[in-house]
Amino acid sequence: MTWTFTADLAAYLAAARSAIAAEPVANTSLLTVIDALERQGPDAFGSADPLFGWWTGDGATVAGALLCTPPHPLLIGALPAEAVRELGAALASEPLLAGVDALDARREDARVLGAAWGRPTEVAEENRLYRLAGLIAPDPAPAGRARPATRDDLPLLLEWVTAFKQESGEGGAASETALLDRISYGGMLLWEDAGVPVSLAGFFRPVGAVTRIGPVYTPPALRGRGYAAGITHAATGAARAAGAQEVLLFTDLANPTSNGVYRRLGYTPVEDRVELVAT
Repeated sequence: MTWTFTADLAAYLAAARSAIAAEPVANTSLLTVIDALERQGPDAFGSADPLFGWWTGDGATVAGALLCTPPHPLLIGALPAEAVRELGAALASEPLLAGVDALDARREDARVLGAAWGRPTEVAEENRLYRLAGLIAPDPAPAGRARPATRDDLPLLLEWVTAFKQESGEGGAASETALLDRISYGGMLLWEDAGVPVSLAGFFRPVGAVTRIGPVYTPPALRGRGYAAGITHAATGAARAAGAQEVLLFTDLANPTSNGVYRRLGYTPVEDRVELVAT
């Protein structure tokens, strides 16, 4: 039973793709990152080389995986308890992990890894994963309607998605390539009130009939009018129409407003994840 680490995406997919796909809800972020790397290349998230790893358990069966696309945190999927313990040791000894200074894992896994890392850490963010149980229309309905975004909307999408990244703490700027890809399959929607865009939401290309809503953004001056609920409801419907049987989303636990909105739309909690940063 051991961890294997590599910078070779093909080797990673050959070894770990089936194990990742076997738990598509818990591994939703891994699946969407892998999809982007395959479609856009190894520099989809930055110029630094991605890092990959998988856990081989009893019977030489792969039973968990992770990846890192710098400058983003080490993204850790669903793992057996033994794999988490061994990863804690690897964080302190594996040369390929030497540059890792943040990780994103299930809450209990993050606690174990933080204790084993051998470096002081702090929680940077706590997120809750939700899955759609049954879509409920917002009540009261906000003024306006949703429409798919088009290439003509690209300047606005770049501005608003960049603002979302800055506000959420993710940092960086929106990717024109990624947005054009989303536009190509109807994965970005705008809510318009009196013909003026007031909110946006997107959904990732479904992978294995599972997708995830995000981002959802309303400019600060336009909040409190129900636009986010309207556009999230519309994006959820569009995701299901695109073939998704499971629709997921993440929320920041520090934002009770968004958590309440998504519950009222029919989303139910699955698990919490923590972003842990070495200090």
